[in-house]
Amino acid sequence: MLVLLHGGLWDEMSAGRFWATPGVLDGLTSYGLDVRAPDRLRRPSSWAAEIEHLLPLLPARPVWAVGGSNGCSVAARLAVDHPDRVAGLILAWPATAGDPMIDPRLAADLAGLDAAPAVLADLLGGDTLRGVSDAELANLRAPVGILPAVPGDPFHQRRTADALLALIPRATELPGTPVPQQAAFAAALPMFVNTVARYIATH
Repeated sequence: MLVLLHGGLWDEMSAGRFWATPGVLDGLTSYGLDVRAPDRLRRPSSWAAEIEHLLPLLPARPVWAVGGSNGCSVAARLAVDHPDRVAGLILAWPATAGDPMIDPRLAADLAGLDAAPAVLADLLGGDTLRGVSDAELANLRAPVGILPAVPGDPFHQRRTADALLALIPRATELPGTPVPQQAAFAAALPMFVNTVARYIATH
């Protein structure tokens, strides 16, 4: 089974908007894959709360987790905390953490939505990925595909993909694409779907 974990952080993003509308959900299903795309918590108090929300939605057998943007943090956190539930990971368009321009703006946005200081510290904390330490990423043993955003942007910088490739022992770089919410993704959709399906089939 393949579980798609959409991007967004304390905003109006949903699985439908992130995966279904751009065609990813139907595209992967057309390959005969058993795909689920649950909605993440809209305003989680922590990354641990996201995992608590997700676990009951997963089957007992291990799944492939595909994270998109900030959904990469959920996918990685799931693999770190529950390695027995994860057969492998694909981290697509990983969101850049710790940027001196982006993070203060994001913190201000979340505070404007009444996020408590402890919530901000948890959601924006981490190293290369929010919510996960580099040491935890270095201990991952499942196969991990890293799919960078091409072109990159301030929220999905190339350096984040490069750092993940250097950190994670079994990480493989996959062909990059625009993020699904960009108009250019439509042309890249067939390549993205084929890349994901082939990587899972060969691992």
